Amino acid sequence: MTTAAAIRMQESALDPKHAVHDHTIAAGEPYLVAIEKGQTLRLVDLEGNQAIDALFYSRDQVGERYSATQTMLSQGGIYLTTDSVLMSNEGRTMLTIVADTCGRHDTLGGACASESNQVRYALGKKYMHSCRDNFLLALQRADIGLGKRDLAPNVNFFMNVPVTPDGGLKFEDGVSAAGKYVELRAEMALWLLISNCPQLNNPCNGYNPTAAQVLVWD
Repeated sequence: MTTAAAIRMQESALDPKHAVHDHTIAAGEPYLVAIEKGQTLRLVDLEGNQAIDALFYSRDQVGERYSATQTMLSQGGIYLTTDSVLMSNEGRTMLTIVADTCGRHDTLGGACASESNQVRYALGKKYMHSCRDNFLLALQRADIGLGKRDLAPNVNFFMNVPVTPDGGLKFEDGVSAAGKYVELRAEMALWLLISNCPQLNNPCNGYNPTAAQVLVWD
């Protein structure tokens, strides 16, 4: 498996005016939405340098979820871009990236949590907002049969986490910019669970979390 990312930029022909769903997620907030098979989903980095942590679950069988391991193995690399396929823990295709104006998205950095905030930054950072807490809050509100044990390694759209020569990970400034987007076609009916990352302690959000947009087309 290679860490190299062949960045494949691809513009979309879809017009936001024709979207059947258009939602802006406030800075640092969670969001859960149902996506139908065949629909196209666009995630937009509205102001630039904003990480969007995302998990996907099959709506027909919620035990089937996005698998970082299966996804990396299927494409022989650790970054996502145009034509990348997101796989489930059952080895089935969940989504295909059909357009991407950012060019690279992270599969390794995971979601920030109160525990990692404390370990990485300071004891007093434990009680800051985190993506893990966002995920749990959205699932509790929705009451769709998913909870803490269903959280798994997630995709970090627009996040820049290079691998160091000795095999470590670094959280660096994003490679995105205002208005950049990634577009995915759903290959099955899905739940999309998002944490619009609230992290203030590393540069994944430029130390200033901002809003993000979710668009869906039939």
